[in-house]
Amino acid sequence: WAHIEDVLQREEDFSANLTGVLTRSDDGELGTFQIPGDGGSQVIATADEPRHAVHRSAVQPNLSAKRVAALEPLLSKFTDEALRPWLENGGGDFAPISEVIPARAVAHVLGLPDGDVSWHRTWAMMGGDILAGAVSGERLFKLATESGQMATYLGEHLDAVELDGVPDTDAPMLHALSYALSNGAIDRNEAIGIAIVMFGAGGESTAALIGSTVLRLAKSPELANTLRNNLDLIPRYIEEVARLDPPFKFHFRAVRRECELGGFEFVPGDRLMLLWASANRDPAQFDDPDTFNLDRRHSKNHMSFGRGGHFCIGAPLARLEARLVLEQLLERTREFSLPLGERATYAKSIFIRRLSRLPVEVVTR
Repeated sequence: WAHIEDVLQREEDFSANLTGVLTRSDDGELGTFQIPGDGGSQVIATADEPRHAVHRSAVQPNLSAKRVAALEPLLSKFTDEALRPWLENGGGDFAPISEVIPARAVAHVLGLPDGDVSWHRTWAMMGGDILAGAVSGERLFKLATESGQMATYLGEHLDAVELDGVPDTDAPMLHALSYALSNGAIDRNEAIGIAIVMFGAGGESTAALIGSTVLRLAKSPELANTLRNNLDLIPRYIEEVARLDPPFKFHFRAVRRECELGGFEFVPGDRLMLLWASANRDPAQFDDPDTFNLDRRHSKNHMSFGRGGHFCIGAPLARLEARLVLEQLLERTREFSLPLGERATYAKSIFIRRLSRLPVEVVTR
C-alpha cells in the first residue's frame, strides 16, 4: 500500500503514460508491443499533468454525483430488460448480462444510439484483450484494427454534434468533448481517445465488478440471504468485493528518470505494475485482509478504483450499476447458485478480472 501510494505521488519519476503492453508468442516467448505516443493513446487514465487535468475537467460534469444519480431510472430499466428473460429461463450464463448493461450505460453517457449496442458491447470488452499479456502480436494487430474502426465510429458521432454555445448540464459527453475541442482545450485525437477510454474503463471494469459480486453470492447462499433481507448492505458488499477482487488487477507506470522505490533502483524505460489487490490485502492497512468482512470500517478505503488524482472518474456509475443489478437479482429470486459440476471461467488476462462465463441457476419468487 505504502509503495503504491508513493508511486502515485511521484509523477516526476513514474509516468502514467501507457508506453507498451506485454505479449506472448505462440512458442511462449514474452515480448513488448510498443504503444505510439500520440495524443489519442495518452488520455485520462494514461495522461500525465497538466493534460490529465484538462481531460478530466472536460468530462467530469457528465459523471458528477448529481448526473449519475439522475441516471438511476434509466439504468434500472436497462437492468430489468437484461434480467427479465434470463430469469424467466431459470438463469444460464450471467456473463452476457454483466456485459450488456455497462455497455448500454456508457453508450448512453457518451450520447451514442442504443441500437448499436452489439458494437458497443464488443468495444467495451476489448481493452482487456489489448492489455491481457497473453495475446500474440498478430492478435494485437487485429485488435488495433478493431480499435481503428471504433475510433472512426466515435469520430463520426463526434463530428455530427451540433453545438450552440456551451452544452447544457444534461448534454451527453460527446457534446462536452466537442465543446472542449472547439475551444482548443483538446485536439481531435484526444477527444476520440477519451471516448475510447470511457468504453473500456466504463464497460469492461464494471462488467468485471458485477460478475464478481454475483459469483460470490452464487457461492454463498447465506450471504445472499443476508443481503436479500437487508438491501441497504449492498453498497458495503460491493466495496468489499471490489477490495478483494479488483476489476483491473493493475495499472502500468513508466519510469521517467533514475530513481529508487522500496530499496530498488530504476532507470528510464523500466515499467512498474501497480497491483491493486496487493495493496488491498496489505496487513499494515487492513485487519485480517484476506477475509471477507461486511462490517469493515471505511469500506471505500481501497485502491480498486485507483487513488489520488487518477481515481476512477466513473466509480459512482460503476457502483450504481452493480447495486441495481444486485437489488433486482435478490428481490426477484429466492435463491441462485452455480449448477452442480459447473464452474465460472475468467477471461484469459493478466489485466482484467472479468468472468467470460458464469453459469447460474435461479429459483424465482
